[in-house]
Amino acid sequence: MSDLRSLPSVDQTLSSDTAQGWVDEFGRPLTVAAIRRVLNEIRSNYVNGDPVPDTETINTHIGRTLREWTAPSLAKVINATGVILHTNLGRAPLSSAAIQAVQEVAGDYSNLEYDLARGRRGSRLVHAEKVLQQLTGAEAALVVNNNASAIMLALSALSRRRGVVISRSQLVEIGGGFRVPEVMKQSGARLIEVGTTNRVHLRDYEVALEDKPAAFLRAHRSNFQIVGFTGEPDLVDIVTVAHLAGIPFIDDLGSGALLDTANFGLAHEPTVQESLNAGVDLVCFSGDKLLGGPQAGIILGRRNLVDKIKKHPLARAVRADKLCLAALSATLLHYLLDEAEQEIPIWRMIAISTRELEARIQDWRNFLGHGQVIKGESTVGGGSLPGETLPTYLLALSPRSPKRFLERLRTGDTPAVGRVFEDQVVLDARTVLPSQDYELLRAIQQAFI
Repeated sequence: MSDLRSLPSVDQTLSSDTAQGWVDEFGRPLTVAAIRRVLNEIRSNYVNGDPVPDTETINTHIGRTLREWTAPSLAKVINATGVILHTNLGRAPLSSAAIQAVQEVAGDYSNLEYDLARGRRGSRLVHAEKVLQQLTGAEAALVVNNNASAIMLALSALSRRRGVVISRSQLVEIGGGFRVPEVMKQSGARLIEVGTTNRVHLRDYEVALEDKPAAFLRAHRSNFQIVGFTGEPDLVDIVTVAHLAGIPFIDDLGSGALLDTANFGLAHEPTVQESLNAGVDLVCFSGDKLLGGPQAGIILGRRNLVDKIKKHPLARAVRADKLCLAALSATLLHYLLDEAEQEIPIWRMIAISTRELEARIQDWRNFLGHGQVIKGESTVGGGSLPGETLPTYLLALSPRSPKRFLERLRTGDTPAVGRVFEDQVVLDARTVLPSQDYELLRAIQQAFI
């Protein structure tokens, strides 16, 4: 067994031709750091009884360390789970136009805060606002970094140290332990809870006016359902109570649907347009859920309220950057041009026919030469349309260890994520972009080796 006297020094390792290749690729400082890391690990392991490896093994370890250090932790993943808005996998993929818009403003200077017509400083707040106004008929709009920020900013600007009326049935928690009551508390607003978990009446809102609230708030229950003995007033009626008292109504829609999901065989998800038509003063929603764009929070509604929010100090802390604004503007333009169903990936996934899905899965099976084509169900995900599913077709595979097979898929050159159903690995074509078919099939072949 070799001892530590056979272990090369840092300088000896660095002088080899292999190390010079690392220096050319990764730079000298990082290469030296990796060599030191590996040699120190070998010394520590030797004390614990492990032998000193040969030079080839040492070099392999150093090369692997350098690649691990420089590999991006955020990488492309093929989503074969059938969950369209998969929060853990980045939610909505962007359209080609949105990606191109990002590339153009990322690779060059832009007029982010410059008025080209007047030749002086402008405002980033105007970007995307015009399209939002045209799409929804809202008087004004503001884009921030996510919907939680949108709600907190709106409440901070309009309701700090004052009460905000909300139904107990809407004190929701979404992914990651994010809770609406806690966001409201951070904004400085005071909760005025009305009704019960399952039922709230219009008179509950009327009684709450005795506390002289600053606003009414509705938080849409986008990620769960309350069934059975339930009841709540129509949105228009609650808005009317608020307006008769001279206070604004804020609607947190969350998912941000601009299309009617009922047209695609799903339950109806409240739309932004419906809220505005009901007389809501401010609507807040996400950009990366049913809107199908980048992560963003959008506030739109009455100009006097939006202008007040824009001037709040917190607005700068949560503002959207140029990449978000570029992608969002391009995404919104698809709706304005009536091409969202054809151009926005999540809407293509929702709208695709089962016949097309079956044909793709059959092509996958023919390419691989094994597997079964079975019926299944896809879900929207992303905290939208709880309990709702879309019929789909799945490729069912039967590896000896489904758990180990899925691990190999996840850790391959092109990571892919599937799921287990009835002791089989199943892959759903609905959430796999057509351009990814070959990559997925090659990953499956590699996982079987």
